Amino acid sequence: MSTMTTGYQAPAVHSKSVTLPARPEPIMLKPEETAVVVVDMQNAYSTEGGYVDLAGFDISGAKGTIDNIRKTLDAARAAGVQVVYFQNGWDKDYVEAGGPGSPNWHKSNALKYMRANPDTQGKLLAKGTWDYAIVDELQPKPGDMLVPKTRYSGFFNTQMDSILRARGIRNLVFVGIATNVCVESSLRDAFHLEYFGIMLEDATHHLGPDFIQQATVYNVEKFFGWVATVNDFCGVISQAAPANS
Repeated sequence: MSTMTTGYQAPAVHSKSVTLPARPEPIMLKPEETAVVVVDMQNAYSTEGGYVDLAGFDISGAKGTIDNIRKTLDAARAAGVQVVYFQNGWDKDYVEAGGPGSPNWHKSNALKYMRANPDTQGKLLAKGTWDYAIVDELQPKPGDMLVPKTRYSGFFNTQMDSILRARGIRNLVFVGIATNVCVESSLRDAFHLEYFGIMLEDATHHLGPDFIQQATVYNVEKFFGWVATVNDFCGVISQAAPANS
């Protein structure tokens, strides 16, 4: 069989494969085939005065999550790993939220909170607002990509799959908030699209009681992907920095 290659070809990149200690078994990574996906690290979810705080969820663990994500991103960028941010929310009139004909209108805690507190309408998770913005500590840097989304999963009605496939990325390292909602939804969709999903359990934070975090870790480890820690990821990815030839 003969093959012919035409059109654009990316520059050759040579990097060292590394083995990430993970559960239920180690998994091999190469920087150019890997992306760190930062899920919804917005003021809404992790800052006092944001939607989640106003709605009565406990955000006390968010600061530690932010610190661990920052450490993860520093190591990833240094190794040439693509960083992709998800940013969740809607237009200021919330047309993108779907209206009463959408389950999202009924289940979104942000939308329900605003209906009960009309003075917050247009202020929570609305594009262009402080609530919608990425937290100051984790602002995207040159070379990072940002994918807006209007539902829990970052693969629903977005260009995420095309962006990744065009770059030959197959391994996705998930960090962010909330473990049991947008992180897990996105990782599940990634699994069904044939990506290898890895969740860094100490760089994610949940909404609800602690057993929720444990349940998602169990689901990922047993059914949908792999679970690792920030220190293990940073330790191995630093050994895999690519060099263009």
